[in-house]
Amino acid sequence: MKVRQLIDYVFIALKGMAMGAADVVPGVSGGTIAFISGIYEELISSINGISLSLFKTLRKEGLKTFWNEANGNFLLALFLGIFISVVSLAKFLSWLLENKPILLWSFFFGLVFASIFFVGKEITKWNFGTISIFLIGAVLAFFITELPPNENVSSLPYLFLSGALAVCAMILPGISGAFILVLLGSYKTILDAVHEKDIKIVITVGLGAIFGLLSFARILKWMFNHYKNITLALLTGFILGSLNKIWPWKKVLETRTFGDKTIVIDDMNVWPWAFEGDNQLILALILAITGFSLIFILERFASKK
Repeated sequence: MKVRQLIDYVFIALKGMAMGAADVVPGVSGGTIAFISGIYEELISSINGISLSLFKTLRKEGLKTFWNEANGNFLLALFLGIFISVVSLAKFLSWLLENKPILLWSFFFGLVFASIFFVGKEITKWNFGTISIFLIGAVLAFFITELPPNENVSSLPYLFLSGALAVCAMILPGISGAFILVLLGSYKTILDAVHEKDIKIVITVGLGAIFGLLSFARILKWMFNHYKNITLALLTGFILGSLNKIWPWKKVLETRTFGDKTIVIDDMNVWPWAFEGDNQLILALILAITGFSLIFILERFASKK
Protein backbone atom coordinates (compact mmCIF):
# COMPACT_ATOMS: atom_id res chain seq x y z
CA MET A 1 0.00 0.00 0.00
CA LYS A 2 1.31 3.42 -0.94
CA VAL A 3 2.14 5.90 1.82
CA ARG A 4 -0.18 8.87 1.40
CA GLN A 5 -1.05 12.07 3.21
CA LEU A 6 -4.59 13.29 3.93
CA ILE A 7 -4.46 15.67 0.94
CA ASP A 8 -3.77 12.69 -1.33
CA TYR A 9 -6.99 11.03 -0.22
CA VAL A 10 -8.88 14.27 -0.80
CA PHE A 11 -7.67 14.21 -4.41
CA ILE A 12 -8.61 10.53 -4.72
CA ALA A 13 -12.12 11.38 -3.48
CA LEU A 14 -12.32 14.18 -6.08
CA LYS A 15 -11.30 11.69 -8.78
CA GLY A 16 -14.07 9.43 -7.47
CA MET A 17 -16.54 12.29 -7.78
CA ALA A 18 -15.45 12.80 -11.39
CA MET A 19 -15.92 9.08 -12.03
CA GLY A 20 -19.37 9.17 -10.43
CA ALA A 21 -20.42 12.19 -12.51
CA ALA A 22 -19.29 10.44 -15.71
CA ASP A 23 -21.04 7.20 -14.78
CA VAL A 24 -24.39 8.95 -14.33
CA VAL A 25 -24.35 10.07 -17.99
CA PRO A 26 -25.35 7.31 -20.47
CA GLY A 27 -22.41 7.26 -22.89
CA VAL A 28 -19.47 8.25 -20.70
CA SER A 29 -17.43 5.73 -18.72
CA GLY A 30 -16.09 6.27 -15.22
CA GLY A 31 -13.30 3.89 -16.24
CA THR A 32 -12.10 6.51 -18.72
CA ILE A 33 -11.88 9.07 -15.90
CA ALA A 34 -10.02 6.56 -13.71
CA PHE A 35 -7.51 5.93 -16.48
CA ILE A 36 -6.79 9.57 -17.31
CA SER A 37 -6.52 10.47 -13.62
CA GLY A 38 -3.84 7.81 -13.12
CA ILE A 39 -5.62 5.47 -10.70
CA TYR A 40 -6.95 2.77 -13.06
CA GLU A 41 -4.44 -0.02 -12.45
CA GLU A 42 -4.37 0.61 -8.70
CA LEU A 43 -8.17 0.43 -8.68
CA ILE A 44 -8.20 -2.90 -10.54
CA SER A 45 -5.41 -4.32 -8.34
CA SER A 46 -7.15 -3.21 -5.14
CA ILE A 47 -10.48 -4.70 -6.14
CA ASN A 48 -8.74 -7.88 -7.28
CA GLY A 49 -7.11 -8.15 -3.85
CA ILE A 50 -10.46 -8.56 -2.10
CA SER A 51 -10.84 -12.32 -1.63
CA LEU A 52 -11.58 -15.00 0.97
CA SER A 53 -7.90 -15.12 1.93
CA LEU A 54 -8.09 -11.44 2.85
CA PHE A 55 -10.84 -12.21 5.35
CA LYS A 56 -8.69 -14.99 6.81
CA THR A 57 -6.09 -12.27 7.38
CA LEU A 58 -8.73 -10.26 9.24
CA ARG A 59 -9.42 -13.21 11.54
CA LYS A 60 -5.76 -14.10 12.17
CA GLU A 61 -3.91 -10.77 12.10
CA GLY A 62 -6.55 -8.19 12.92
CA LEU A 63 -8.29 -5.22 11.33
CA LYS A 64 -5.18 -3.05 10.73
CA THR A 65 -3.36 -5.67 8.63
CA PHE A 66 -6.59 -6.49 6.78
CA TRP A 67 -7.22 -2.81 6.00
CA ASN A 68 -3.66 -2.23 4.78
CA GLU A 69 -3.65 -5.32 2.54
CA ALA A 70 -7.02 -4.31 1.10
CA ASN A 71 -5.69 -0.79 0.31
CA GLY A 72 -8.71 0.30 2.34
CA ASN A 73 -7.93 4.02 2.55
CA PHE A 74 -7.70 4.28 -1.25
CA LEU A 75 -10.92 2.34 -1.88
CA LEU A 76 -12.83 4.17 0.85
CA ALA A 77 -11.82 7.62 -0.45
CA LEU A 78 -12.56 6.69 -4.07
CA PHE A 79 -15.95 5.06 -3.52
CA LEU A 80 -16.98 7.77 -1.08
CA GLY A 81 -16.31 10.29 -3.86
CA ILE A 82 -18.31 8.20 -6.35
CA PHE A 83 -21.21 7.88 -3.90
CA ILE A 84 -21.28 11.61 -3.11
CA SER A 85 -21.22 12.44 -6.80
CA VAL A 86 -23.98 10.02 -7.81
CA VAL A 87 -26.28 11.12 -5.00
CA SER A 88 -25.65 14.86 -5.39
CA LEU A 89 -25.28 15.15 -9.18
CA ALA A 90 -27.86 12.65 -10.44
CA LYS A 91 -30.70 15.18 -10.50
CA PHE A 92 -28.54 17.99 -11.94
CA LEU A 93 -27.14 15.81 -14.73
CA SER A 94 -30.63 14.52 -15.51
CA TRP A 95 -31.71 18.15 -15.89
CA LEU A 96 -28.77 18.88 -18.20
CA LEU A 97 -29.55 15.79 -20.31
CA GLU A 98 -33.12 17.00 -20.76
CA ASN A 99 -32.52 20.74 -21.14
CA LYS A 100 -28.93 21.26 -22.38
CA PRO A 101 -27.99 17.95 -24.04
CA ILE A 102 -25.82 19.43 -26.82
CA LEU A 103 -23.65 21.38 -24.39
CA LEU A 104 -23.27 18.43 -22.00
CA TRP A 105 -22.43 15.97 -24.79
CA SER A 106 -19.99 18.47 -26.37
CA PHE A 107 -17.95 18.69 -23.18
CA PHE A 108 -17.86 14.90 -22.76
CA PHE A 109 -17.12 14.37 -26.47
CA GLY A 110 -13.99 16.51 -26.16
CA LEU A 111 -13.03 14.73 -22.94
CA VAL A 112 -13.44 11.23 -24.37
CA PHE A 113 -11.85 12.11 -27.74
CA ALA A 114 -8.69 13.30 -25.96
CA SER A 115 -8.70 10.08 -23.92
CA ILE A 116 -8.03 8.09 -27.11
CA PHE A 117 -4.61 9.71 -27.40
CA PHE A 118 -4.02 9.50 -23.65
CA VAL A 119 -4.68 5.76 -23.40
CA GLY A 120 -3.20 4.94 -26.82
CA LYS A 121 0.19 6.42 -26.00
CA GLU A 122 0.51 3.99 -23.08
CA ILE A 123 0.88 1.17 -25.62
CA THR A 124 4.62 0.55 -25.85
CA LYS A 125 4.56 -1.49 -29.06
CA TRP A 126 2.13 -1.19 -31.97
CA ASN A 127 2.08 -4.24 -34.25
CA PHE A 128 -0.42 -6.27 -36.27
CA GLY A 129 -1.87 -7.82 -33.10
CA THR A 130 -2.43 -4.56 -31.19
CA ILE A 131 -3.83 -2.80 -34.28
CA SER A 132 -6.25 -5.69 -34.89
CA ILE A 133 -7.42 -5.70 -31.28
CA PHE A 134 -7.78 -1.90 -31.38
CA LEU A 135 -10.05 -2.17 -34.44
CA ILE A 136 -12.05 -5.03 -32.91
CA GLY A 137 -12.60 -2.96 -29.75
CA ALA A 138 -13.74 0.06 -31.78
CA VAL A 139 -16.18 -2.00 -33.89
CA LEU A 140 -17.56 -3.80 -30.82
CA ALA A 141 -18.15 -0.55 -28.91
CA PHE A 142 -19.76 1.04 -31.99
CA PHE A 143 -22.05 -1.99 -32.35
CA ILE A 144 -23.08 -1.75 -28.68
CA THR A 145 -23.98 1.94 -29.08
CA GLU A 146 -26.25 1.05 -32.00
CA LEU A 147 -28.30 -1.51 -30.05
CA PRO A 148 -31.90 -0.47 -29.25
CA PRO A 149 -32.77 -0.13 -25.54
CA ASN A 150 -35.22 -2.49 -23.85
CA GLU A 151 -38.47 -1.62 -22.13
CA ASN A 152 -38.21 -0.29 -18.58
CA VAL A 153 -37.76 -3.26 -16.23
CA SER A 154 -38.04 -3.18 -12.45
CA SER A 155 -37.88 -6.79 -11.15
CA LEU A 156 -35.26 -7.19 -8.40
CA PRO A 157 -33.37 -10.21 -9.90
CA TYR A 158 -33.11 -8.36 -13.22
CA LEU A 159 -31.89 -5.20 -11.44
CA PHE A 160 -29.24 -7.31 -9.63
CA LEU A 161 -28.04 -8.60 -13.03
CA SER A 162 -28.18 -5.06 -14.44
CA GLY A 163 -25.95 -3.80 -11.63
CA ALA A 164 -23.43 -6.62 -12.24
CA LEU A 165 -23.24 -6.01 -16.01
CA ALA A 166 -23.21 -2.22 -15.74
CA VAL A 167 -20.33 -2.13 -13.27
CA CYS A 168 -18.27 -4.35 -15.60
CA ALA A 169 -18.79 -1.75 -18.32
CA MET A 170 -18.31 1.06 -15.85
CA ILE A 171 -14.70 0.11 -15.11
CA LEU A 172 -13.89 -0.33 -18.81
CA PRO A 173 -12.69 2.91 -20.41
CA GLY A 174 -14.98 3.77 -23.31
CA ILE A 175 -18.03 1.65 -22.44
CA SER A 176 -20.56 3.43 -20.28
CA GLY A 177 -22.18 1.58 -17.41
CA ALA A 178 -25.13 3.97 -17.54
CA PHE A 179 -25.59 3.25 -21.26
CA ILE A 180 -25.61 -0.50 -20.54
CA LEU A 181 -28.43 0.21 -18.05
CA VAL A 182 -30.30 2.05 -20.81
CA LEU A 183 -29.88 -0.95 -23.13
CA LEU A 184 -31.10 -3.29 -20.39
CA GLY A 185 -34.09 -1.06 -19.65
CA SER A 186 -33.03 -0.43 -16.05
CA TYR A 187 -31.62 3.11 -16.26
CA LYS A 188 -34.77 5.06 -15.42
CA THR A 189 -35.79 2.64 -12.65
CA ILE A 190 -32.40 2.98 -10.96
CA LEU A 191 -32.13 6.76 -11.46
CA ASP A 192 -35.64 7.22 -10.01
CA ALA A 193 -34.73 4.95 -7.09
CA VAL A 194 -31.73 7.19 -6.31
CA HIS A 195 -33.90 10.33 -6.52
CA GLU A 196 -36.68 8.82 -4.38
CA LYS A 197 -34.28 7.01 -1.99
CA ASP A 198 -35.82 3.59 -2.69
CA ILE A 199 -33.47 1.62 -0.44
CA LYS A 200 -34.61 -1.83 -1.63
CA ILE A 201 -33.75 -1.14 -5.28
CA VAL A 202 -30.54 0.75 -4.46
CA ILE A 203 -29.26 -2.13 -2.26
CA THR A 204 -30.21 -4.75 -4.89
CA VAL A 205 -28.33 -2.92 -7.64
CA GLY A 206 -25.43 -2.27 -5.26
CA LEU A 207 -25.09 -5.98 -4.41
CA GLY A 208 -25.15 -6.81 -8.12
CA ALA A 209 -22.47 -4.20 -8.74
CA ILE A 210 -20.24 -5.64 -5.98
CA PHE A 211 -20.63 -9.13 -7.42
CA GLY A 212 -19.79 -7.95 -10.95
CA LEU A 213 -16.90 -5.79 -9.77
CA LEU A 214 -15.16 -8.54 -7.78
CA SER A 215 -15.58 -11.03 -10.63
CA PHE A 216 -14.55 -8.81 -13.54
CA ALA A 217 -11.60 -7.15 -11.79
CA ARG A 218 -9.80 -10.50 -11.69
CA ILE A 219 -10.06 -10.84 -15.46
CA LEU A 220 -8.76 -7.32 -16.01
CA LYS A 221 -5.90 -7.78 -13.56
CA TRP A 222 -4.82 -10.96 -15.34
CA MET A 223 -5.00 -9.24 -18.73
CA PHE A 224 -2.89 -6.30 -17.52
CA ASN A 225 -0.29 -8.66 -16.04
CA HIS A 226 0.04 -10.91 -19.09
CA TYR A 227 -1.12 -8.89 -22.13
CA LYS A 228 -0.82 -5.24 -21.21
CA ASN A 229 -0.37 -3.81 -24.73
CA ILE A 230 -3.25 -5.85 -26.14
CA THR A 231 -5.46 -4.85 -23.21
CA LEU A 232 -4.64 -1.17 -23.69
CA ALA A 233 -5.30 -1.49 -27.43
CA LEU A 234 -8.71 -3.02 -26.71
CA LEU A 235 -9.56 -0.25 -24.24
CA THR A 236 -8.44 2.43 -26.71
CA GLY A 237 -10.70 0.86 -29.34
CA PHE A 238 -13.60 0.87 -26.89
CA ILE A 239 -13.12 4.61 -26.33
CA LEU A 240 -13.00 5.34 -30.08
CA GLY A 241 -16.14 3.29 -30.78
CA SER A 242 -18.04 4.95 -27.94
CA LEU A 243 -17.75 8.38 -29.60
CA ASN A 244 -20.70 7.37 -31.79
CA LYS A 245 -22.95 7.44 -28.73
CA ILE A 246 -21.87 10.83 -27.38
CA TRP A 247 -21.87 12.85 -30.62
CA PRO A 248 -23.78 16.00 -29.53
CA TRP A 249 -26.04 16.58 -32.54
CA LYS A 250 -28.65 13.89 -33.08
CA LYS A 251 -31.92 13.57 -34.95
CA VAL A 252 -34.50 11.76 -32.82
CA LEU A 253 -36.21 8.96 -34.76
CA GLU A 254 -38.28 7.32 -32.02
CA THR A 255 -39.18 8.05 -28.40
CA ARG A 256 -41.10 6.22 -25.71
CA THR A 257 -42.80 7.59 -22.60
CA PHE A 258 -42.34 6.00 -19.17
CA GLY A 259 -44.67 7.79 -16.76
CA ASP A 260 -43.73 11.46 -16.95
CA LYS A 261 -40.37 10.76 -18.66
CA THR A 262 -39.76 10.56 -22.40
CA ILE A 263 -36.83 8.33 -23.38
CA VAL A 264 -35.16 8.39 -26.81
CA ILE A 265 -35.35 4.89 -28.32
CA ASP A 266 -33.67 5.54 -31.65
CA ASP A 267 -31.68 8.44 -33.08
CA MET A 268 -29.04 9.20 -35.67
CA ASN A 269 -26.00 11.48 -35.70
CA VAL A 270 -26.22 14.59 -37.88
CA TRP A 271 -23.86 17.45 -38.66
CA PRO A 272 -24.45 20.65 -36.66
CA TRP A 273 -25.71 22.51 -39.74
CA ALA A 274 -28.27 19.74 -40.39
CA PHE A 275 -29.56 19.83 -36.81
CA GLU A 276 -33.16 21.02 -36.48
CA GLY A 277 -33.26 23.65 -33.76
CA ASP A 278 -30.67 25.67 -31.89
CA ASN A 279 -27.38 23.78 -32.33
CA GLN A 280 -25.49 26.19 -29.97
CA LEU A 281 -22.42 25.60 -32.15
CA ILE A 282 -20.03 28.22 -30.73
CA LEU A 283 -20.66 27.37 -27.07
CA ALA A 284 -20.61 23.64 -27.89
CA LEU A 285 -17.20 23.99 -29.58
CA ILE A 286 -15.84 25.93 -26.59
CA LEU A 287 -17.01 23.20 -24.22
CA ALA A 288 -15.62 20.43 -26.46
CA ILE A 289 -12.22 22.18 -26.59
CA THR A 290 -12.39 22.66 -22.81
CA GLY A 291 -13.03 18.94 -22.30
CA PHE A 292 -10.26 18.03 -24.74
CA SER A 293 -7.77 20.38 -23.09
CA LEU A 294 -8.68 19.24 -19.60
CA ILE A 295 -7.19 15.79 -20.26
CA PHE A 296 -3.79 17.21 -21.17
CA ILE A 297 -3.87 19.71 -18.30
CA LEU A 298 -4.54 16.83 -15.89
CA GLU A 299 -1.74 14.80 -17.50
CA ARG A 300 0.76 17.65 -17.17
CA PHE A 301 -0.29 18.26 -13.56
CA ALA A 302 0.12 14.55 -12.76
CA SER A 303 3.54 14.45 -14.50
CA LYS A 304 4.82 17.40 -12.47
CA LYS A 305 3.56 15.82 -9.28
